[in-house]
Amino acid sequence: MSPNTPGLHHVTAIAGDPQRNADFYVGTLGLRFVKKTVNHDDTGTYHFYFGDERGTPGTNITFFPWTEQGREGQFGAGQTRTTAYRIPEGSVDYWLDRLESNGVDVEEDERFGETILRFADPDGIGLELVAADDERAHGNPDDAAEDTAASDGPVATPWDDSPVPRDHQLQGFYNVTLAVAEIEPTATVLTDVLGYDLETEADGRHRYRSAAGGPGSIVDLVETDAGRGRMGVGTVHHVAFTARNLEEQRRWREAYGEHGLSPSEVIDRTYFQSVYTREPGGVLFEMATTEPGFTADEDREELGSSLALPEWLEDERERIEAQLPPFDGPTVED
Repeated sequence: MSPNTPGLHHVTAIAGDPQRNADFYVGTLGLRFVKKTVNHDDTGTYHFYFGDERGTPGTNITFFPWTEQGREGQFGAGQTRTTAYRIPEGSVDYWLDRLESNGVDVEEDERFGETILRFADPDGIGLELVAADDERAHGNPDDAAEDTAASDGPVATPWDDSPVPRDHQLQGFYNVTLAVAEIEPTATVLTDVLGYDLETEADGRHRYRSAAGGPGSIVDLVETDAGRGRMGVGTVHHVAFTARNLEEQRRWREAYGEHGLSPSEVIDRTYFQSVYTREPGGVLFEMATTEPGFTADEDREELGSSLALPEWLEDERERIEAQLPPFDGPTVED
């Protein structure tokens, strides 16, 4: 097993209307539109990435917008119930006001001594903001290390053009909550394969923490008596963990195999290399590298400004652009 227990790299979900999706994650939540590309396996579908100023691993939520005609998903076992971002402890009132003023139904709660703001995006994706200060969560972009998957966790870089003031911006993932029929099979993968430790449990929630620390170091498991979930609009497609490089990814892949899982071959996703496996509870896990990152085909200042295609699809650009749904780019208002 690699000594560097992984934290979250990204979360990928299925949206409906692409314009509405981008307007919410940029205009309401203040994330940067880091990349506009297509689903490599379905080039008639966009693939959007939203994250911090430079798309740091541990800050990116990504979407396949299936448009309004896409099949509606059904939440159930083997799916991600909520994706949570960290916010500063002093930002709760700001976010309550911001969400409510944008027509978002939000519920304030407390969990493990921390304030939680619970809501859903326009397609029903469950989201949370967790008020928890951590000096590693939101560093100075001039001082931030380029190796964002160091053992003390990644650092979220503020985006100066965000409609959300710098001091209130989302600080990368806090955790994901996975809903499964039984805790133990998925818990075994987290602890025996990925090296997570059971930290605490209460009210049916089992909290596991990665030694990496920083954003995205927590995975919560909860049981559900709902049947197996159905993938579609309004559901999460997969959860990705971080491998710092190909060698570390190779060791994780071997660890999956040693525990009876069936990992995929390494797949080139342009901005990272990926390995996929479905854990026993039904959640699709990805292991993604940190390199080469989103500046592989765009300058940092221009991220998300044009349709980016991998080299093997460039010859089909005209056809791909013609079949993609209308999209004007995210609407941002101060």
